[in-house]
Amino acid sequence: MNIARASIDKPILTWIVILISLFGGIWGFATLGRLEDPAFTIKTAVVVTQYPGASAEQVMTEVTEPLEAAIQRMGEVDRITSINRPGLSRIEVEIVSTYDGDELPGIWTDLRERVTDAAGNLPDGVRPPMVNDGFGDVFGIFFAVTADGFSDAEQHELARFLRRELLAVDGVADVDVQGLPDEAIFVEPSLALTVHQNISPQLILEALANSNSVAPAGSLSDARTRTIIQSPEGSDSVSEIAGLSVGVGGEVLNLVDFATVSRGRQDHPAQIIRFNGQEAFTLGVAGLATENIVDVGNRVDARLAELLPELPYGVELQPIYQQHVVVDEASGAFLVNLAMSVAIVVGVLAIFMGWRAAVVVGATLLLTVVGTLFFMGIFAIEMERISLGALIIAMGMLVDNAIVVAEGMQIAMLRGKSSRDASDEAAGKTQIPLLGATVIGIMAFAGIGLSPDATGEFLFSLFAVIGISLLLSWGLALTVTPLLGHYFFKRGTSGGADAYSGALFRAYGAVLRGALRLRWLVVVTLLVVTVACYWGFGQVRQQFFPDSNTPIFFVHYQLPQGTPIQTTAQNMSVFEEWLAEREEVVSVSTFVGQGATRFMLTYGAESPNPAYGHLIIRTATLDQIPGLQADLDAFGAAAFPEAEFRTARLVFGPGGGNPIEVRFSGSDPAVLRDLADQAEQVMLANSDNILAPRNNWREQEIVLRPLYATERAQAAGITRDDISTAMRLATDGISAGTYRENERLIPIIVRAPRNEGLTVLDQVVYSPVDGSPVPMEQVVDGMGFEVQNTLIHRRNRVPTITVGASIPTDRTASEVHAEIRAAVEAIPLPLGYAMEWGGEFESSNEANASLGAQLPVTILIMILISVLLFNALRQPLIIWLLVPMAVNGVTLGLLGTGLPFSFTALLGLLSLSGMLIKNGIVLVEEIDLVRAEGAALREAIVTASTSRLRPVVLAAATTILGMAPLLSDAFFVSMSITIMGGLAFASVLTLVAAPVFYDLFFSREERRRMAA
Repeated sequence: MNIARASIDKPILTWIVILISLFGGIWGFATLGRLEDPAFTIKTAVVVTQYPGASAEQVMTEVTEPLEAAIQRMGEVDRITSINRPGLSRIEVEIVSTYDGDELPGIWTDLRERVTDAAGNLPDGVRPPMVNDGFGDVFGIFFAVTADGFSDAEQHELARFLRRELLAVDGVADVDVQGLPDEAIFVEPSLALTVHQNISPQLILEALANSNSVAPAGSLSDARTRTIIQSPEGSDSVSEIAGLSVGVGGEVLNLVDFATVSRGRQDHPAQIIRFNGQEAFTLGVAGLATENIVDVGNRVDARLAELLPELPYGVELQPIYQQHVVVDEASGAFLVNLAMSVAIVVGVLAIFMGWRAAVVVGATLLLTVVGTLFFMGIFAIEMERISLGALIIAMGMLVDNAIVVAEGMQIAMLRGKSSRDASDEAAGKTQIPLLGATVIGIMAFAGIGLSPDATGEFLFSLFAVIGISLLLSWGLALTVTPLLGHYFFKRGTSGGADAYSGALFRAYGAVLRGALRLRWLVVVTLLVVTVACYWGFGQVRQQFFPDSNTPIFFVHYQLPQGTPIQTTAQNMSVFEEWLAEREEVVSVSTFVGQGATRFMLTYGAESPNPAYGHLIIRTATLDQIPGLQADLDAFGAAAFPEAEFRTARLVFGPGGGNPIEVRFSGSDPAVLRDLADQAEQVMLANSDNILAPRNNWREQEIVLRPLYATERAQAAGITRDDISTAMRLATDGISAGTYRENERLIPIIVRAPRNEGLTVLDQVVYSPVDGSPVPMEQVVDGMGFEVQNTLIHRRNRVPTITVGASIPTDRTASEVHAEIRAAVEAIPLPLGYAMEWGGEFESSNEANASLGAQLPVTILIMILISVLLFNALRQPLIIWLLVPMAVNGVTLGLLGTGLPFSFTALLGLLSLSGMLIKNGIVLVEEIDLVRAEGAALREAIVTASTSRLRPVVLAAATTILGMAPLLSDAFFVSMSITIMGGLAFASVLTLVAAPVFYDLFFSREERRRMAA
């Protein structure tokens, strides 16, 4: 049955399809979830273990190694990396990407069980490991909260209030608070008074430990009731803690008699946050994965607007990043681009085919797009960067089917046929070839969407949307297009003029006849051009992901290892003051000690480090970033030459790493550092584009170690631990208990007074033999100095040092990597040591390998479909010979514009291949049909190709011009140029190369037929 004829005979069914597509699309657009990036599970968990007092090497050997050994036995683990610092082990466990999000909860449970079992064999003093499986949560609604004049306790109360209120908002999954002041209750006993009264630190610690403890006190029962007895209320204020009594030698003393008790900030906070130079804390709001982030964001904004009148004067909420605003703007921009594209298509068709054909094809295109939104709503495919990009990529292929049917029907009706007969003729001979070509176009993206790993998960919506839209375009081209043609096209007379007698068609026919006569010259020319373009493609700049079009960029600032956080924060204030004078700067968010909360999927925060500072700078417009970035780079290098200062753009793809990275693995840290130094020198010597080379082990630090006087100390009964305790009391202090303030747990820290001016060797150690104080100098022989690695990285249980570098903003990582690759790989490696590349080179290769793993299967399916369509081998071979030549136009387009070949350009190349194959199938099928009517070979080639001239040219023109609105979009610009340049050249291939190849393949058969 001919579908097209049935659509006219039974219009009510076609109108139902039209109305379902139209109103279903409106419903889909209104209800679709909206995200910035696809909902993607970061399959990483973090295991953090504290081992107070241990060196980085001890942490690695005694904690990290046994935990990693236990974790590695899990079959789901892909990679284990760890960072070892003095007193702290941080292990990141990355799961094999083929496991989906539904399987992760069970994997995390298994991970916790294995870590718990392994923790039982860890040394004494190691605290229980903490497993964090929420490492990949995205808090896309990100605020800085400033509260000028508020005390630390009031800021905590404010954060608690805001978090409680925002968690109650419908659709909010979690609220993360960072940067609140770290408070403590400090008890500072006077050394002179405690020694005079013979008050040992242990007595003070025991008194404080029970000051606010909670313990069961039993219950009373009678025949009717049971009454619970609770423990007495503890000390709930600083003054009450100061009044605690200590029994010494039969006397009772209060803490206030020999110690100062105060409440204040800890000396070494984990993080310091400022917004525009003003102290702040951050609120990150994460939406549920099933919710529309735009709706969630709007509800959060509405709730905050309701709360503002209740907040005290001086409290301000400043947005750092608002994912819902970005997504809403992207959706709006997509609608504008879509409307412009459809208008361009209609305009071009109106000029070359008349307004009637423009209305028919334009209406079909619009219904295809809105119908795709309808099915996206049904299958819960969110509107995000990838799915919107898929619609734009598919736009070039959506119009082809409708143009083929409309053009064939219009020509047949001009020759005097009725609309039913015309639709029967136009669609009857093309519906199967168009279906096969459409499926081949879909299969070009199957390798992406059906990949079982993380790439497939991230890009699945690309494959799904393209598949839905292309199949829908075929169905609507065979139903809606004929019905609208029945209403709009005019019927001519049987003796009317030949529709292909115009000057353009005659000129093309003459050119094609000349190409057929000089067919070998054409083949040689195509071969030379193709070889030259493949060489030129090697000169095209390569880029993994383009820079984001959000006007944000970052600053990474690193002082020498061991720098206190207060010094880092003070240095960051210099940059804040400089940026405050720049008119183009809208806001500056400062993070000291570690990076920001993950506010977008592709943002990767740096690991905690007191010597690290981070700025998130927002400008008024995107084009202001390069100039400001260059000026800031120059200022940072001049103001702090001793530090590592670098700026980085926000990119669409995975972030947080260095564009250039090389890793060295082996057992000896000294050898690894030597290899890293060699790599840095080689990089700088072989490229002027290497900026700020550094390694992730940073500088070694000087460590003080008391020299234990064994005989004297043991005679007094004083152990090494006793000396460590005394020195900790004299420096950082000892946590003695907990002060409860609502749900807050504030540590009580006993430490030596800061104003006595005493050194660690001026302290005393209490002898357990006679309970009297012994001067520190009597039990130690001074202090020794050691140089240690305080930052040791491991990768898959092997110590690994990574050398990273930045590059100029006008160069790509692939260009710079090519300059240094051979020299770095030539560095001699000792036996047992290995080198591998990281950075963008590794990320790009992994992504391409993921795509390439599925490509052979999809190409085989595409070839099989093309063979089945023709039930022959020569016709598919003609079509597939054109595919390698598709790169020619891509090379010319990218070299002409200077744009890099990015990951999105790769998607455009796949789309281009689908368009080329589709046009080739329809053209070759038409030549076969004309030959079957008895025409001579070359006459059949010319006739068939001339009949396909207008559909091919119009499909190419509408696609190329329809891509024009995307040239201003940073994410899609390289893809647009790829499709525009490639399709322009592909049209020549379809209209000239394909007929010439057909003539070559079938000329011998034609000669035999003529001889017979």
